[in-house]
Amino acid sequence: MARGWGEVKDWSQSNWLGSGLSRLGALVLDQLYPPVCAGCGGPLMASDALCGACFAQLRPITEPLCPVLGLPFDSDPGGGALSAEAIADPPPFGRARAAVAYGEMAGTLVSHLKYGDRPELARLCARLMTGAGRPLFLGGPILVPVPLHRQRLRFRRYNQSLLLAQEISRLTGLKVDPHLVERHRQTRQQVGLSGDARDRNVQGAFVANRDLLRRLGGRPIVIIDDVYTTGATVKAVTRALKRAGAERIDILTFARVVIGGELPI
Repeated sequence: MARGWGEVKDWSQSNWLGSGLSRLGALVLDQLYPPVCAGCGGPLMASDALCGACFAQLRPITEPLCPVLGLPFDSDPGGGALSAEAIADPPPFGRARAAVAYGEMAGTLVSHLKYGDRPELARLCARLMTGAGRPLFLGGPILVPVPLHRQRLRFRRYNQSLLLAQEISRLTGLKVDPHLVERHRQTRQQVGLSGDARDRNVQGAFVANRDLLRRLGGRPIVIIDDVYTTGATVKAVTRALKRAGAERIDILTFARVVIGGELPI
């Protein structure tokens, strides 16, 4: 049944009042806690942004790049050439893309997002990720955030990968499914571990839900995470999904370590 004009009017007034209260609440919070740059702490108009000087320190990853691993090339090799890493150790996923190369400023953003109780920074990171990930969004993939173990989630209170996926969903209209993969074994944090140790640390840590995957009907999947270092975690998630029947899987992260660059600390 269609709404009567009175109902529509009441709903409109209620919606207007709700959005007005939300804006008022944001203004009050901004007065109590003025927005600052996540990089240098300088004053800003919004809490989910960087000042111009700090933003300029981010190093976007753009073409030319390896079509598989998304590593930037110094010059265009042409002809769909692969990076040495992709040739020597082909990944289980199709393609990986990242918005920026890992460096001091990218590391600061990730650290504040993960450990500094700054979940609003997911909006900034997701905006950059959405631009980098556009080639992966064809075919309407499902966004799957790398899951946290429930004990770590209880300690941290939120999963930064899920926040990133939700913000990308808001920008693109793609659906997020945080239940396709579960981290059923708690692992050590990967920071500080060697490549081989990272692989061993996450081996067998993830399990995928076969029933949920079956309902997707073969739709592609894009795994979402904050940083790609050696790829051990996203490779482990990919293998879990493939064991459960998934076929087309790509990776999208905010930052990735570029050969010869800084490592996460």
